[in-house]
Amino acid sequence: MEEKKPVRVLFVCLGNICRSPAAEGVFRAILRENCAESRYVVDSAGTGGYHIGQLPDKRMRIHARSRGLELTHRCRQVSVDDFADFDLIIGMDASNLANLRRLAPSVEAARKVCGMASFFSGGSCYDHVPDPYYEGAEGFELVLDLLQDGCQNLFNRLESGERI
Repeated sequence: MEEKKPVRVLFVCLGNICRSPAAEGVFRAILRENCAESRYVVDSAGTGGYHIGQLPDKRMRIHARSRGLELTHRCRQVSVDDFADFDLIIGMDASNLANLRRLAPSVEAARKVCGMASFFSGGSCYDHVPDPYYEGAEGFELVLDLLQDGCQNLFNRLESGERI
């Protein structure tokens, strides 16, 4: 019996210090809750190289921790190799998506790129994950709420075998 390869998911934002590491943490928690960790490879990266090697933003780590999430990822910049290494590359906003599509080495690679908002529940008034970096506590909580919804829907769709 042939074992299925794990689904490889990369979450991407600008600096890889707020939104994408939070998405990675939320998605990992969903995988743990569903005993699905072995079926997925999950990572995050930024389109910019501003914070390479750093932990996620302290405020995001604090808000995530209050929800039982530990964000220990070290920031890195997305690379052309990621298009070969991942099945799905999820950008947090229109700017991230445009940068990812420009970086994609082929049309096939660009097809791996999609927006996080495409996984939000129907009632969401957001078409992107807003950057909380210059916001207060409510900005970080909003991002985590959006990511919880989007990541759960992403997981459900992947598990159902639905094409993304």
